[in-house]
Amino acid sequence: MTVKKTVENAVQAKKEIEELVTQGYTHDDIYIFAHDKKRASHITDALDTESVGMKEQGFLDGMKNMFSSRGDELRSKMEAVGLSVVEAADAEQELDQGKLILIAKK
Repeated sequence: MTVKKTVENAVQAKKEIEELVTQGYTHDDIYIFAHDKKRASHITDALDTESVGMKEQGFLDGMKNMFSSRGDELRSKMEAVGLSVVEAADAEQELDQGKLILIAKK
């Protein structure tokens, strides 16, 4: 099951992660997305969540994302962890507004 949450900041993200953990998700099941790579990396590290890598995307998609725009990369990664094409496009628009997207997938 895949769950998507949209939050404004890391404080709200922490609260949502705690809620997801009480629902049976582990920190390894939870991914955080931000439009800015550094922001995403800092929040992922601080809140001990997972990064989307080759395991989730596959080798070819991972290599393709190295040469894609940030928006294309984000949509591809969100699709790799369970969102549909339409859901990923909608979520990427939320990221454009400075929000954070949490995706939990068992």
